[in-house]
Amino acid sequence: METILAKVLPQEGGLEGSKSPVYNAVIGLLGLLTLVGIAFGIHALYIGHRLAYGCTREVPWGLMLAGYVFFVVTSTGLCLVSSIGHVFGVESFKPIAKRSVFLAIATIISGFLVIAFEIENPWRMAIYNVISPNVTSNIWWMGTLYGAYLFFMLIEFALLQMGKHKQAGFLGLLGVIAGVAAHSNLGAVFGLLNGREFWHGPYMPIYFIASAMMSGCAAVLFFHWLGYKINGWKMSDELQNSLSAVAKLGALLYMVLLFFTTWKVISGIAGHPPGKYEAMMSLVTGTYAINFWVGEVALGMVIPFLIILAVRAKNVPAMALGSAGSLVGIFFMRYDLVVVGEIVPGFHELNIVGMPALYSYRPTLHEYIITLGGIAFCGMLVMVGERLFRGHLSESH
Repeated sequence: METILAKVLPQEGGLEGSKSPVYNAVIGLLGLLTLVGIAFGIHALYIGHRLAYGCTREVPWGLMLAGYVFFVVTSTGLCLVSSIGHVFGVESFKPIAKRSVFLAIATIISGFLVIAFEIENPWRMAIYNVISPNVTSNIWWMGTLYGAYLFFMLIEFALLQMGKHKQAGFLGLLGVIAGVAAHSNLGAVFGLLNGREFWHGPYMPIYFIASAMMSGCAAVLFFHWLGYKINGWKMSDELQNSLSAVAKLGALLYMVLLFFTTWKVISGIAGHPPGKYEAMMSLVTGTYAINFWVGEVALGMVIPFLIILAVRAKNVPAMALGSAGSLVGIFFMRYDLVVVGEIVPGFHELNIVGMPALYSYRPTLHEYIITLGGIAFCGMLVMVGERLFRGHLSESH
């Protein structure tokens, strides 16, 4: 135990970083932003979603649904990446287990907070999910599977805190199964909508799993660096080697997602497929081109991939910076996926008089503030977790 403490405890001042007035002020600010987001959400429930949100019958899903997808995708990715070590026994991934599992819990709870205000009557889902299940509904399966996933992750984290790693590995395996099932089902929510050509097809569930692991790698790199930075700690060699392994996996996944994206664009343009072509052109050269090229491609994949190559997966601060940009780009990726899939009118090929070529969507102040509140809530959970669990001290098993 003394050897472990010598490796992971800070060289300058222990946990003083997490007890400083600045640290408390940051937690307070994030808590305030969370409360403001909740207040806007309650106000939206009071005045009605039609007045509070920019969503319409034609474009029913907007920024908040994209925020929910971002959080749950990241959570599943964190679960999958952390499971490589403590579930499947790969030694180089074991040091990241505790913090990654906690981050998976924090992100999915934040996703639930955002989706609760996106659904007009959120309490009905909890009630009727149990008393009136619809097993033919992808949405029902999504709620059920993500509920089971969160349950398994909470028990797994508790077992990790108690040092019961064998039992935690079994719960982690259940969490992986539930997470993969839930996440591929979330992809099916989009992929089985044959009225939306931009989404439709078996490609979507596979894409969701691959992009989840990419998101998980970015989150592991950034939040581990952030945790040690705010606590004033020096990383052990074991943890640095673990993060290097995560970065190498992330580089592979960036290449995989770039491959997916390239063929998504080609398949959406070649032959002018009805519905898909118009949506794809709005990404490549139209309204969402900046989101796509700057957000998704540059920030989300290319720049972090080049940083990992440039530092040979060894410079943690540089990779953390690239991962922070990647997480921002991935948010744009989720937003574009949700919104662009809805903007093509269902009867666009009939050239109906008065029907716009593409629908428009603009988030309202309520949507921005509620989504910001979800992000702040996630940040607050991360900061509080660093303090309550002593920086997830037991990095080595």
